[in-house]
Amino acid sequence: QVQLVESGGGLVQTGGSLRLSCAASGRTFSRNAMGWFRQVPGKEREFVATITWTGSNTIYTDSVKGRFTISRDNAKNTVYLQMNSLKPEDTAVYYCAARSYSGIYSTTTYEYDYWGQGTQVTVSS
Repeated sequence: QVQLVESGGGLVQTGGSLRLSCAASGRTFSRNAMGWFRQVPGKEREFVATITWTGSNTIYTDSVKGRFTISRDNAKNTVYLQMNSLKPEDTAVYYCAARSYSGIYSTTTYEYDYWGQGTQVTVSS
């Protein structure tokens, strides 16, 4: 059974930092693109960041560029999201996702086949 398990969320003040982790089990994703998305109540899930299977290429949504960094450790089957200079508008449930058959990154939810259960990030003002 394939599982993606996020961790590292929590409550932080504006300007603070958090590091999210997403550990995969059940199969290796070392040849697959991974991504992070977020969702607030009443809104659609939105793209945050994605990374190719090699880790050499990344894409970020404009609102997090320069503040967030996505990375991966294929030996550990884990992807990370380092979030710095957090703002209240970053408050959301953060989900990691994996593409089943492609190492090419994607910014769209429907191109991801596996999802974690989500981890809450709350940034207080």
